[in-house]
Amino acid sequence: METVSHVDLRRFMGNWYVIASIPTFFERKAHNATESYALKNDGSIHTTFRYQHGSFDADVKEMNPTAVILDEETNARWGMQFIWPFKADYRIVFLDPSYDATIIGRKKRDYVWLMARSPDMSDARYERMLDRIEALGYDRDAVRRVPQQWGSGKKR
Repeated sequence: METVSHVDLRRFMGNWYVIASIPTFFERKAHNATESYALKNDGSIHTTFRYQHGSFDADVKEMNPTAVILDEETNARWGMQFIWPFKADYRIVFLDPSYDATIIGRKKRDYVWLMARSPDMSDARYERMLDRIEALGYDRDAVRRVPQQWGSGKKR
């Protein structure tokens, strides 16, 4: 699976909202899912994945894997480590030039994530992104839109 030709890591860092995914087991009922990245001094990336399981009223759950850049020429292929010594395949396969939307894929095409800097995405743009995901070889019908609901009363 081809990645983008280059990722400016400093621009990529920060907060992303998970708009849609072919979810892993623990993400299947995620609400308000977000992923945040912070570049560490050693070149690895501290990752914070937060979500509410099952509803917008559920407590926030958090996971903190560490990403290691596996392709330093492009910065687009990472190893995401949840449990040592295993590193999950993580590929930046689409990145909008404005760095406001991205698609993360895996060579196995078992999981995919559509993320954006905003929790809202127009239906037209969402459909275009689904077209991209399908063109990558994923089953479009397996992609699940992640419920996002943000307001003044949300706990974070």
